[in-house]
Amino acid sequence: MNKVFSFTGAKKIVFGTGSLSTLAGHIKELGAKNPLVVIDKNLSQTGFQEKVTAILGHEGINFTVYDRVEPEPQIELADEGAAMAIKNKSDIIIGIGGGSAMDVAKAIAVLATNKGSAVDYLGLNKVSKQGLPKIMIPTTAGTGSEVTFTAVFVRKNLKKKEGMNSPHLYPELALLDPELTLSLPPAPTAQTGLDALCHAIESYTSINSSPISELVSLQAIMLISDNLRTCVHDGKNLAARENMLLGSLYAGMGLANAGVTAVHSLSYPLGGKYGVGHGLANTMMLLSVMGFNLPAALDKFTDIAEAMGECVDGLPTRAAAFLALEAVEALIEDCGIHSTLAEFGITEKDFPELADVAMTVARPLENNPRKVTKNDAIAMYAQAF
Repeated sequence: MNKVFSFTGAKKIVFGTGSLSTLAGHIKELGAKNPLVVIDKNLSQTGFQEKVTAILGHEGINFTVYDRVEPEPQIELADEGAAMAIKNKSDIIIGIGGGSAMDVAKAIAVLATNKGSAVDYLGLNKVSKQGLPKIMIPTTAGTGSEVTFTAVFVRKNLKKKEGMNSPHLYPELALLDPELTLSLPPAPTAQTGLDALCHAIESYTSINSSPISELVSLQAIMLISDNLRTCVHDGKNLAARENMLLGSLYAGMGLANAGVTAVHSLSYPLGGKYGVGHGLANTMMLLSVMGFNLPAALDKFTDIAEAMGECVDGLPTRAAAFLALEAVEALIEDCGIHSTLAEFGITEKDFPELADVAMTVARPLENNPRKVTKNDAIAMYAQAF
């Protein structure tokens, strides 16, 4: 090894069943008294908001709710939420839900203290000032947004997705309670779980990986492959849910430090133009990208295969590496994901346009272990078709 590396993340992580009950204490620890709770629309209709009210009300903490977040959030939601935070003089932002709610919450926190609109901060390191304190509470085991410095949005007018990326988006606290994932239905459990697997595989194979990021990414692959099937088909299994949420956390830590690769570049246009959910879009592109990248990372793919329970002893290196693809394909199949691009109205004539957009999602492509051309991207879309 001859590389210089760093490892960053959320300032504090609290993990454990029932840990949501400690929320009020953490708010006070951060010196805040007037939270804005950002929650996705569906979650707010399940009685979860009442649970938060009881926890905070017991400690005399009043809060404002912003509950307009939907999957694949449009960037205007960040501006709208920030306006509410400023109007209500909120002093801390709490994001509760999947990646969409947490991404919107992180953006609201920095917009409340920085001038301008969310679009002004799309890209890398454009946020100049620290935002309001942030507590992120995931209710899915998938995005890892609770420990990343990224917030991703759909720009509907441009039919594309773009990210806000800044160390100022790292949360002050990631609060992970596996109990909150027990009620997640099988389909979103599968899609968010496979999204976490994408993060783990991409960060492990990224050319920007480090010994620390590789450690957490490989552990994430192991935990996800060992527990996702159980979570999908026996969702009340708390032990599996705990391990799956831990795997998602590790994958998010790997993603935040090593970055993702071409899977994300190719999946962004699917969400931006066709409204394909992020986890599903990544899943549909994962095998194509893995097959493309395999010749450039044989040893790492062998590690992935072994982490997923495949026996690689005595096999030629390429054969051992190829078992990673077989293991991922089996996991996707067992989780009931059968979607293809064609199901979303995407046709072969759309591939060049999709590839054009994918090539603009530059940072993940720069991390990819094998250089991707537009023709390569078209070929990978064709394979996923």
